[in-house]
Amino acid sequence: MSEVHLFPPAKARKSLGQHFLRDERAVRRIVELLGVRDGDQVLEIGPGPGALTALLRPLPWSRLLLLEKDEYYAGQHAALPLPGLEVIPGDALAYPWENLEGPWKVAGNLPYNIASPLMWELVRRTPRLERAVFMVQKEVAGRILATPGSRDYGALSVWIQSFVSPRKGFVLGPAAFSPPPKVDSSVILFEPLPREKRPEQPEHLARLVKICFQQRRKQLQNILRHAEPERFSPEILDHLGIDRTVRPETLAVSLFHSLARSLYS
Repeated sequence: MSEVHLFPPAKARKSLGQHFLRDERAVRRIVELLGVRDGDQVLEIGPGPGALTALLRPLPWSRLLLLEKDEYYAGQHAALPLPGLEVIPGDALAYPWENLEGPWKVAGNLPYNIASPLMWELVRRTPRLERAVFMVQKEVAGRILATPGSRDYGALSVWIQSFVSPRKGFVLGPAAFSPPPKVDSSVILFEPLPREKRPEQPEHLARLVKICFQQRRKQLQNILRHAEPERFSPEILDHLGIDRTVRPETLAVSLFHSLARSLYS
């Protein structure tokens, strides 16, 4: 297995969920999926020792932002300046995604312990996300890609699919990382949905899916009758053509949008 890094990897910090990707072939496939073109703005989350960064640096982007929480690696990257490259020390969970102006392509080998909440915020709050390619735990990728009626379909599935069209990339085993995790990992690709297909009031959709999937095995009418007694009536489901006895895990993403509008508008 050939490896590529800008810097020799230091000891991984368990508190940051660090598992450094070291498989050069996998890194090249991620860069290909990201599809950087002349003039693109690119943001990498958690570059670490720079396996992905090493292949991004020579590409024809106009801006390259490196968002790194580990102070050691942030300093290492800052010591290799390039015109248009900026190192941002800090936590990706606290980053103001709303401030990214213009179209952006985002990539990263995401720490398992923050991947789901980070993607939850990023797809909603990045104004003009053009494409994203992430390495995540295989189980999380399965939940993101899940379809209604499947075992993995849940709040994360509905939320992510409300903003982007997710696509499976490829799977990597533990040996592709240092230190090796205990599970397989998957690369997934996000491409944004047209604005008219996204939720009009995201906070309403978030409230609904969290309520529904906390009790996913119960009938939808029973869940909403107890959770939203002042807003819900069974006639809302009838009007939307939703069976009153349906369970949340079988409801399509578009119907969650319609139900959120009817409940909270």
